[in-house]
Amino acid sequence: MLATLTDHYFSDPAWIFERKLDGERCLAFRRGGEVRLLSRSEQHLNATYPEIVDGLYERGAPDVVVDGEVVAFEGSRTSFERLQQRLGITNADEARRSPVAVFYYIFDLLYLDGYDTTALALRDRKTLLRQALRYRDALRFTQHRNAVGEQYFQFACAHEWEGLVAKRAESTYVSRRSPDWLKFKCSFGQEFVVGGFTDPAGSRVGIGALLVGYYEDGGFVYAGKVGTGFSTATLVSLRRQLDALATARSPFTRGRVTERGVHWVRPELVAEVVFSEWTTDGKLRHPRFEGLRTDKPPRDVQRERPDRRRHARAPAPGAP
Repeated sequence: MLATLTDHYFSDPAWIFERKLDGERCLAFRRGGEVRLLSRSEQHLNATYPEIVDGLYERGAPDVVVDGEVVAFEGSRTSFERLQQRLGITNADEARRSPVAVFYYIFDLLYLDGYDTTALALRDRKTLLRQALRYRDALRFTQHRNAVGEQYFQFACAHEWEGLVAKRAESTYVSRRSPDWLKFKCSFGQEFVVGGFTDPAGSRVGIGALLVGYYEDGGFVYAGKVGTGFSTATLVSLRRQLDALATARSPFTRGRVTERGVHWVRPELVAEVVFSEWTTDGKLRHPRFEGLRTDKPPRDVQRERPDRRRHARAPAPGAP
C-alpha cells in the first residue's frame, strides 16, 4: 500500500499519524522456521539484512506477513545515504560486519496465523501487530499519534524528519496507492530515473552531474541535472555503472537538454533526489543526490504531484 502526496495538512480524530521514514520498504514473511524479506521490486533481502531475519525468527511464534521500512540513522535522523552502504551487500557475513546498523520499523500486519488481516481496520491491525512480535534488537514497532496531525507535523519538521504519513484509522490494506494514506513532507524529494550524465570538470572525477527524469503519459520527461551530494567513491562507482548502460541517443522524449559534454544511458538506474522546489518550467531547483534505489522499477517513477482535494473532516462525536 502506497501513500499519496498532499500539501493539505490537517488534524482529525479519524486519522492516525506516523513518522515518515527514509529507508527501504520491505515486506517480511515468517512461516514456521522460515523468514523471507522482499523489497518492493521483489528482491530477496535476507542476505542484506540478516539481523532483521534473526529478529523475526522466533521458535513457536505465529506465522505473519508484515509491512515496514528498513532504515539506518545519522544521529536521530533516518538517512538513506547511510543505508546505501548496506544496499549493495548480498552476503550475510559481510552484512553482519558492516558498521552501519539497520532497524526494521514495522507499521502494518497483512496476515496472522492463517488469517488474512488486510480487510480489518488499521487500528485493529496495529493492535494485533503490537502483540504478534517481540520488538527487540533490529525490530521496532512504529508508534503513532491520534488526531493531532498539524501539531505533530510541526514537531517532525522542527526535528528534521522527512515528514509524516497520515492514515485513515478505519482503512483496509490495499495493494496500490491510496488516498487513505497521505504523505506530509517537510521537504521535497522523490525518485528520478537517470538518463545521462555530463563530463567532470576541474579536479572532479567520474561524472559532472546526473541528468534525470520521470515518466508521464508514456513519455520520459527531462527534469534537470543533479550535481551535488556525491562523494568521490560514489562518483567513481556511478561512472562505472553508467558506462555499462551507454547508448547513442537521448532517452528523454520531452524537455530540452542544453548541457555540454553529455553521455546518454539506458534509463535503468533510479536515484533518490531531494530538492527545494520545482521551477515554473518543470525543472528541479537545488537538487542533491541521496543515493541509488533498487526497490523501484524505473517505469514506475512519476512526478509526485500533491493531491489538492480538501480533507473531509470526520463528524464530531454525537453529530448526525
